[in-house]
Amino acid sequence: MKQIIAAPLVAALLASPAFAEEEPSLMERGAQLFFEGLMQEMAPALDDMAELLEDAGPALQDFMAQMGPKLRTVLEEVEDWSAYDAPEVLPNGDIIIRRKPDAPEFTPKPEAPQIEL
Repeated sequence: MKQIIAAPLVAALLASPAFAEEEPSLMERGAQLFFEGLMQEMAPALDDMAELLEDAGPALQDFMAQMGPKLRTVLEEVEDWSAYDAPEVLPNGDIIIRRKPDAPEFTPKPEAPQIEL
């Protein structure tokens, strides 16, 4: 992961005209040292994040395969999410999402008339 970030950064720094013509200025050298230090500090966190994504990837794919269509249906049904409070887990394990008291009155869309064949 850090190679992905480091390669363009090093290429950009080396491609600058200052490196081609003369020694870098103090500002350029300071920026280079700053980014090198940043990459060194971030390397463990990026490695941990890559490992976490590798471990969680199959579980997330399975979750989305099972729940994706149902979540899509819910997202299509709800027009204004700001009219609802945060989800609440009840002691029996049920999850409810309450409408806010000051939310506008809900009026369901009329269903399309059924055609008898």
